[in-house]
Amino acid sequence: MNCPYCSASDTRVINSRPAEEGSAIRRRRECANCGRRITTYERAQFEALMVVKRSGRREPFQPEKLLDRLRVACNRRPVTEKQLHAFAYGFEDEVQAPELTSEEIGRRALLFLRETDTVAYIRFLSVYKDFDNVERFIEEIRELDGDSG
Repeated sequence: MNCPYCSASDTRVINSRPAEEGSAIRRRRECANCGRRITTYERAQFEALMVVKRSGRREPFQPEKLLDRLRVACNRRPVTEKQLHAFAYGFEDEVQAPELTSEEIGRRALLFLRETDTVAYIRFLSVYKDFDNVERFIEEIRELDGDSG
């Protein structure tokens, strides 16, 4: 590993330990040339989960995109960043298929939000289903209210 400060190729590992609940290894390194320390993470890289868009185009799954949309739905709600991060970044581990439609990702996100926070669920749902009238939106809320009551 090259030192990001002086570009020397001689860095040595001075400490190594599991990170991210065992899914990564955190290494503390020291440059033999400039003496500065850096932290690196080693993770297994799997074949990327592919997302099939509505247009038929395929692209690699990007957990950060999903996380951004979840953050918007959960803004000012009692949902922690840790919960959102665990869902978005754990998504690939749960899926056993090489590809998934964007609609399926949306459905799974809705299930997660429905169990986590109903207001965030409704916010996400309003964008996901792209309601064309208020009546359909109210009907969806009544269905949700009927499920919990």
